[in-house]
This record gives sequence, C-alpha cells and structure tokens, in this order.
Amino acid sequence: MQDHAEAVEIRPGTGGDLEELTRIYNHYVTGTPITFDLEPFTVDERKAWLDAHPEHGPHRLLVADVDGRALGYATSSPFRPKQAYLTSVETSVYLAPDAGGRGLGTRLYEALFEALAEEDVHRAYAAITVPNEASYRIHERFGFEPRGVFTEVGRKFGRYWDVAWFEKRLQTDGSDTAG
Repeated sequence: MQDHAEAVEIRPGTGGDLEELTRIYNHYVTGTPITFDLEPFTVDERKAWLDAHPEHGPHRLLVADVDGRALGYATSSPFRPKQAYLTSVETSVYLAPDAGGRGLGTRLYEALFEALAEEDVHRAYAAITVPNEASYRIHERFGFEPRGVFTEVGRKFGRYWDVAWFEKRLQTDGSDTAG
C-alpha cells in the first residue's frame, strides 16, 4: 500500500520543470486519446506553452512537486483567442503515469481554483475525451456541469473520438454581470 501522506508542494511551474512536464504530456500524446496532439513535443517546442502561463494572472500553470520531482500539473489557459472570451478559461490536469490515485489531481485543482477566485474569470471549461470516468469524476467533484458532447470531433489512433464539454461558474457574487 502506498503512503498517501507524502509531502506535496503545489507551486507555479518554472523552466526547471519543463523537461518533466513535457515527458508527462507526451505520455498522453503517444499513448492515449486524452489529448488530440498526435506527435510528441520537444522541450524547446513546449517553451512557448510554459511562457503563456505566468505565475500571476488567469492563465496559470501549477505543479505538484514531490521530493523535487514534478508529478503532475494543472493549467488554466485561454478558452478562445478572441477578446470577448478573456473571462473564460479552459482547465486541465495531467499526472505522471505513476502518480495516479494519490490525490495529486485534487490538490492541483484546489490550488488552481483558489488562485482563479482572485482573477477576473467568469467561467472555466474542460474538454474531456470520451470515455474518461476519472476525468468526469474530478470535474464533477469541483462543480463542473456537463454541457454537451461534440461527436466524432477528433481522429486519433485510427478512429474518431467524442469530446464532452464541462462548465464551471466561477463568479457567483453578482460581479459576473456587465455594467
């Protein structure tokens, strides 16, 4: 039985994490339909992605660090590039293949949504390749609600995949109305 009481530090991602974060993401690129990227990335190719997630602001990258090793990360990224979407983010969480079942995804999302509560962000969205029960569970636990399914929207590994969209309301105190 694994010890779940390990010391986990949730912190902003840095350049020193990029190699491990790229390795984690590439696991999902090459071995799963969870992301629709088809080719693995080099560390250099992921630099722009890292730079797009500064320590402060609505677009963040948080890392779960255990004994100096990044075992997972969560991001809030622009939902779409047009300006009217600036108060919406797309969130995701990725764990190293050996890091599941330890509560790291939960810890990452707790920290991410705590940080987003201080930002001008109205909605969070998550795109989940179907089926992915673990992702459904964590998103529903964090208050995401299913909003629809895009059928056969992506092709990977020689077949088409559906994507379920989930939405979470972030501002609930009346500050979410335009003046």
